[in-house]
Amino acid sequence: TALTYLLTRNATKALSILMVDFSCALKLAMPLAVLSAMREASQHHITVKGGKFLEAVAEAETIVFDKTGTLTKAKPVVSDVVSFNGMEKEELLRIAACLEEHFPHSMANAVVQEAKKRHLVHDEMHSRVDYIVAHGIATYVGEERVVIGSHHFVFEDEKCTLPEDGKEKFENLPENCSHLYMAIGGQLAAVICIEDPLREEAPSVIRQLKEAGFKRIVMMTGDSERTAAAIAKQVGVDRFFAEVLPEDKANFVQQAKAEGHTVVMIGDGINDSPALSAADIGIAINSGAAIAREIADVTIKADSLEELVALKAIANSLQKRVRANYRFVLTFNSALIALGALGILQPASSAMLHNLSTIGISLKSMTNLLPENKAPQLKA
Repeated sequence: TALTYLLTRNATKALSILMVDFSCALKLAMPLAVLSAMREASQHHITVKGGKFLEAVAEAETIVFDKTGTLTKAKPVVSDVVSFNGMEKEELLRIAACLEEHFPHSMANAVVQEAKKRHLVHDEMHSRVDYIVAHGIATYVGEERVVIGSHHFVFEDEKCTLPEDGKEKFENLPENCSHLYMAIGGQLAAVICIEDPLREEAPSVIRQLKEAGFKRIVMMTGDSERTAAAIAKQVGVDRFFAEVLPEDKANFVQQAKAEGHTVVMIGDGINDSPALSAADIGIAINSGAAIAREIADVTIKADSLEELVALKAIANSLQKRVRANYRFVLTFNSALIALGALGILQPASSAMLHNLSTIGISLKSMTNLLPENKAPQLKA
């Protein structure tokens, strides 16, 4: 304004420029766009705890899935109990349920529910139960140590052995099931085969996430290599890791971030919490553990994983809107300043056009990013 007056000695031209600035529209339109996007996300059962997380989702290239309760339905059921020590299946299931009823996990619940279904009543036959997060449970029944949990926990941590006559049976365990191993007295007693149904929409969602901009999709699970490979093939992820511990998930996320990737982590359990905290964006399933929801930056109801597609679409569209708003504000107001300096626009006209454009772009920023007729739909 001062420069225009010094060059032209025309107060009207100087006042025309004084009526226009860039900050009004930027300070109003940008926050409104972000708040509107967060509101729209809530309509898709997605809770976003801050606008910066939408920006991070738009920039993210790597997405990491926990398997159980995320890619699967979190309603597993026991399909079989394979005995390795000659005991009856019902008795082995009774012992397993006696231990697992102390463990708030979907796999444990499946064992307890199956015992109830078979009307297997059990007394507290064990001593104090030690629960090792992401590993399993250890206790004593009489004089014998009983452990139940993952392959890593039973065979590597506890150094339990496989009966000589059970090797063939062990190698032929069904690949499409998750396996819960129980050892009594240092020797494998049973493998409980648990069907953990894959979400029907999971393969389609993975494909759509790739199309939306994710370059690397990873699955992590505590299951065995065979089970993880079978699930990964069905879903279509780029890479998978089996028999992982909570610290393994967090380490992978931190390493990916150190390599320059923006990382999204999705999980629902206590053992996912370190990775959720380490990721640029942690996404928790609403029905999962309370600590996971507390740590996460985004929570989804997850009636369908399609909510993830909606989240990515909203984030991408928000970034496009923010850039478009920025370009419009700079271009339009620069034009007003130029026209004012040339004497084409009077001060009143400059003020009116500037304020109308601010109101207009603010109203535009409050509209939905995904019109109903263009909302993400699962592809056949």
